Amino acid sequence: MSTPRPRFSGPLFEEKSAITLAQLRLFVAVADEGSFSSAAAGLGMSQSSLSEGVRALETALGQAVLLRTRSGVSLTPTGLQVIGYARDALLAVQDLQLAANPALTLSGQLTVATYRSIGQQLLAPALGRLHAEHPDLHIRVLDAGRDGQGGQRFVQSGEADVGLIEAPDAAGGLLFEVLLRDPYLVVMRAGQPTPLTWAYLKAQPLLLPPLINPANQPVLEFLRSHQALSRNITEVDEDDVILSMVEYGLGITIFPRLGLAGLRPALVAVAFPEPLERIIGLVIRPGRAALPHVQALAEAVRVQARGSAEPA
Repeated sequence: MSTPRPRFSGPLFEEKSAITLAQLRLFVAVADEGSFSSAAAGLGMSQSSLSEGVRALETALGQAVLLRTRSGVSLTPTGLQVIGYARDALLAVQDLQLAANPALTLSGQLTVATYRSIGQQLLAPALGRLHAEHPDLHIRVLDAGRDGQGGQRFVQSGEADVGLIEAPDAAGGLLFEVLLRDPYLVVMRAGQPTPLTWAYLKAQPLLLPPLINPANQPVLEFLRSHQALSRNITEVDEDDVILSMVEYGLGITIFPRLGLAGLRPALVAVAFPEPLERIIGLVIRPGRAALPHVQALAEAVRVQARGSAEPA
């Protein structure tokens, strides 16, 4: 005996008001680009056709999702509520296609969000291993610092397939797999007194990347908690410049161990009086961990992590 199919009613299920994936794709494109003209150019279609598609979505919803202004386009309150669902729907269809054609996933594109130090010492060698096994898989790497949430938003929105990042404060419905613990070290000129004391650290000029960088927050909070935060903090954009300034005696800096490969001979990296570390791992959306290209990258990174530090 066959199971009866569920019957749905209401405006969303009427043929004339059906929401299509094409409409959702146009809506997300305009939201991402901030203008109809840029979105149309990126999609290779006319602006009038794009506007017509978005209007059809708004008709089906019975609500406007985009606010057109002289300065560009912004999301209406309804648009803000539904944009996440639109992204999820598009990503679900993409994943359905990938799951149905697993061979294609290993010859398509995989996007990873990560930080420079993690990318250089952990991701790059893992990608070398991955390329040897799956030479047709194209890798795109995003700077996790650009999304304002340490790479988490890139993964949540589907812009990145995987995040190789520090443990997020709140998982936000994402899966997080711990790979390793990476200690922070104090970098200073060789010949300085060791072991370090909190009083010594507080007295030294401190050279750091711009303080707006979220990666600085654990370090600053740690120093404050031990009353060891210097009153003399200089913000420097480039890591190499920071290390050069330390080499010339202009202060000390603090780096995670993975960021200190090939440290200059005139410099030393010394542990804090008490340990401070960051937890590094893989962040993946639920339901995507089983996709072949995600599995292949995750395994390559796991192997590299085991050789980069003591397992967590």
